[in-house]
Amino acid sequence: MKALVPDTRFAALHETLPEWAELDATLFANLHRHGDCGRWQAALDCLPQARSIRTDYGDVVAVAGGLAPDHRTLVREALQALHPWRKGPFDLFGVRVDAEWRSDLKWRRVAPAVDLAGAQVLDVGCGNGYFGWRMLQAGARRVVGIDATPLFHMQHQAINHYAGDHRNAVLPIRFEQLPERLTEARFDAAFSMGVLYHQRDPGEHLRRLCRSLKTGGQVIVETLIVESAAPLRPAGRYARMRNVFEIPTPISLLNAMAAAGFEEARVIDIAATTHAEQRSTPWMRFESLAEALNPDDAGRTVEGHPAPRRCVAAARNLN
Repeated sequence: MKALVPDTRFAALHETLPEWAELDATLFANLHRHGDCGRWQAALDCLPQARSIRTDYGDVVAVAGGLAPDHRTLVREALQALHPWRKGPFDLFGVRVDAEWRSDLKWRRVAPAVDLAGAQVLDVGCGNGYFGWRMLQAGARRVVGIDATPLFHMQHQAINHYAGDHRNAVLPIRFEQLPERLTEARFDAAFSMGVLYHQRDPGEHLRRLCRSLKTGGQVIVETLIVESAAPLRPAGRYARMRNVFEIPTPISLLNAMAAAGFEEARVIDIAATTHAEQRSTPWMRFESLAEALNPDDAGRTVEGHPAPRRCVAAARNLN
């Protein structure tokens, strides 16, 4: 088995953000802390080689090309070994990864609000990098994705084993672990999607996003919201999720973005989460939205809270 080391896209990242080379030891350590990393790496090592690669970063992030027919089973087995797949869909040589989230539906709600032509993008809580590919399609020149879950980095490695496009990086690290001098005023756009309600201090999360942007840079914040008089602070779980500290209202979200230093904050979209967008699949076999909702009242979670609704908000750092 190959040694578990940060992949070559880190070296490519250093070409545009050379100071980030100091993170390599931390990234390596973060990967090794998870007991399954060796098993995941073994799955990656089983991916066969292909030739004449063609990529498509559309709704289904796809790779096609010259792969021997009997190798498609090897691809499927390797990708299944990286279960669960939370974000997608992907397609590698006809192997369709139908992830838990139809992330293409979220991107359709986000994309009209952003102009990423030539942008260097920070994607906080990026998952396995699905949205990074969509950002490249939208014109970004580089996407730096960060996510604390090592499995998502390994899933991204599997996709990029064939795509070979190092403009989209997924770094196994928490936002809070990044020295702020490495992010301050470095990015043209920043995304925080599905992250805010997991923050003990959402205001500081937003302030740091603001400080990461160049003057004129844009932020997209996508979060659960409640349409009520006040934010929801669940005493226990929310929709079976741990670590949900505060779910804002649309107004409190915009106020928090303004207090963090953003200007021109506005709501782009509010939509209920549906079973068409989030569900169990053969690629995510655990419980999903269906089990998180009250079976007798789909408008409530199993804990009695309002059912999930998600908001997309945009703003700029004009300082």
